[in-house]
Amino acid sequence: MHVLVTGAAGFIGSSLTLKLLEENHHVTGIDNLNDYYDVSLKLARLDRFKNHKNFHFEKFDISDREGMSALFERSSFDAVVNLAAQAGVRHSIENPQTYVDSNLCGFVNILEGCRHTKVGHLVYASSSSVYGSNARLPFSEHDNVDHPISLYAATKKANELIAHSYSHLYRIPTTGLRFFTVYGPWGRPDMALFRFARGILADQPIPVFNRGQMIRDFTYIDDIVEGIVTVLGSPATPCDNWSGESPDPATSNAPYRIYNIGNARPVELLRYIEVLEKELRKKAQLDLLPMQDGDVPATTADVSELKKHFDYTPSTSVEDGVSRFVEWYKSYYGE
Repeated sequence: MHVLVTGAAGFIGSSLTLKLLEENHHVTGIDNLNDYYDVSLKLARLDRFKNHKNFHFEKFDISDREGMSALFERSSFDAVVNLAAQAGVRHSIENPQTYVDSNLCGFVNILEGCRHTKVGHLVYASSSSVYGSNARLPFSEHDNVDHPISLYAATKKANELIAHSYSHLYRIPTTGLRFFTVYGPWGRPDMALFRFARGILADQPIPVFNRGQMIRDFTYIDDIVEGIVTVLGSPATPCDNWSGESPDPATSNAPYRIYNIGNARPVELLRYIEVLEKELRKKAQLDLLPMQDGDVPATTADVSELKKHFDYTPSTSVEDGVSRFVEWYKSYYGE
């Protein structure tokens, strides 16, 4: 296939691009290379495959309506994976307009491109953050998610709604994947594992919110990528028994699907830190802080739908995943 990967210099986007190239697909990657975090890390990710014969890169912002339209018209994509977005729950509280431009306007530009060039399948990144105030665990795609508690989460929920309208009106197969706390080599410096490793090695206190009383469904990057590739090859189809009298949020009578991708083995935050301490052979200094706005105390994924439809379940343990991250971190930063 010829696949467009947006956010190709990002954590998940670069890892997915590498996997698609290994499987002999042709990939066009776009990224605006913004300075939300260290641009040199983004460039280093691209260096892993920038000279691959099946890879083409363009520095591009998905919020550029005319540019996106031209890209789709000249490229003839078989499938699109949208991983470009302004990330970060806490950042969205102080910089809301950035999220509107990228996560909403940019997403519509992608859908318009898919519509006008008849792309066979759009897979896009949603997030476990859409579950917001939901308290029932594990989180299920079949539950209502109308109470996001951050703008970031609201934009991801909006993506799902907008995708459904395009699937319904124009019969574009769309699949939304709700990622649960992705971590691993080449990760984002603003995420917990990265910040914890940096702080521990520098003998600095690490911020631990809700005083450590947090549970997360930490999901290793390779498991996420494998899930995307698996889903990408099976365009969404209408659900034959979908009913408007009892509507299921995860399916539709349109070619539209939503799936969780999580490890389904939730881990306490303090245990996560213990594993990191063991791998770094150094104790952490904990700065125990209250819960932050926009955050939730626990996330756990019900991945039974992913298992049922694709016979796929993420499987990397936190112990193995953190070990691989530390190996990469020390190599990359020369620690």
